[in-house]
Amino acid sequence: MQIDDADPLAPLLGRFVPAPGVVAYLDGNSLGRPIVGTADRLAAFVRDGWGGRLIRGWNEGWLAEPGRLGDRIGRVALGAAPGQTLVGDSTTVLLYKAIRAALAARPDRTEIVLDAADFPTDRYLLAGVAEELGHRLVALDPPVDGGVTAEMVAAAVGPRTALVLLSHVAFRSGHMADAAEITRIAHAAGALVVWDLSHSTGVVPVELDAWDADLAAGCTYKYLNGGPGAPAFLYVATRLQDALRQPIQGWLGTEDPFRMGERYEPAAGIRRFTSGTPPVIGMLPIDDMLTLIEEAGLPAVRAKSVALTGFAIEVADALLAPQGVRIESPRDAARRGSHVTLAHPRFGALLERLWRRGVVPDFREPDGLRIGLSPLSTSFQEVLTGLTAVRKELVGG
Repeated sequence: MQIDDADPLAPLLGRFVPAPGVVAYLDGNSLGRPIVGTADRLAAFVRDGWGGRLIRGWNEGWLAEPGRLGDRIGRVALGAAPGQTLVGDSTTVLLYKAIRAALAARPDRTEIVLDAADFPTDRYLLAGVAEELGHRLVALDPPVDGGVTAEMVAAAVGPRTALVLLSHVAFRSGHMADAAEITRIAHAAGALVVWDLSHSTGVVPVELDAWDADLAAGCTYKYLNGGPGAPAFLYVATRLQDALRQPIQGWLGTEDPFRMGERYEPAAGIRRFTSGTPPVIGMLPIDDMLTLIEEAGLPAVRAKSVALTGFAIEVADALLAPQGVRIESPRDAARRGSHVTLAHPRFGALLERLWRRGVVPDFREPDGLRIGLSPLSTSFQEVLTGLTAVRKELVGG
């Protein structure tokens, strides 16, 4: 395909493990494909690291991995200076830590602003914490093909607002929020902000330090290709670290873990947000993907993401709109992440039939087919092949 021939990142497609029988993998925004070299690295670690060093590995570097890899994610993908990012736990756990720490830092405020259409975990966490603390949730209601805007936030925050929690890229529509302006608005009202970066990290520009961000968390199994259940990351701005109290006090977050003290004495800096044992094996694939992103350059990754999602919209307009398919993602590339949501009442019933054709998109209730386009592992031909298969299923071909 001519557009693939002109793609400067096309040579990197071969770095990923091929999936037998899959002709179009359009779900990289849910689970990234593994890198070929990661299989060898994992085997070598089992043999030489875990198997060879045994418990000595903790003293030879494993304990430092959450901070080392966190700094690398910060540098490559988050626009974050060293000492502010940590890897470990799941996204849910890290969001909980961020939420509770932020609310405890605003004890005289009782309102939390959120997106009514945000990912369920984000909403469920806030609902549980609000019920426990007696706080009030202020839910914003963005359009189905868009997301929360700065204007919506400005109208919602006030002197009672303690926290604003939003996703930078909306999980359903792919809308990308104006994080810098929203953060500024929240700060002007005296509130803290937690950003969920799960659909942003490694694929769209993130500049946490430049945004004057407070806290952020995100997963690594999407565009950082960490694999199923890969550990998440937490960002806490340097200016807040020693003032915040993290709510899950574990021994590895203490000043001197091996002293086994009677009382919890938090470590200085980002390490105080550690709770339990670092997921050492789960960090290895993330490291490999960060190397590939650095090789490609994040600006080039973003440029291909824009091109892929724009191409998906063009093909959908031509092939699927006549079958009643709606595009429920921003058409403005500057406000769009790396997935496009198509809507049709029959999509839920078609998903398994698409899988049998070797086409793997992602379905979200009630009627959304997400076309997730991970730029380093997805070709333009895959997009055309996949959306052509969607059309065939819709017309009964």
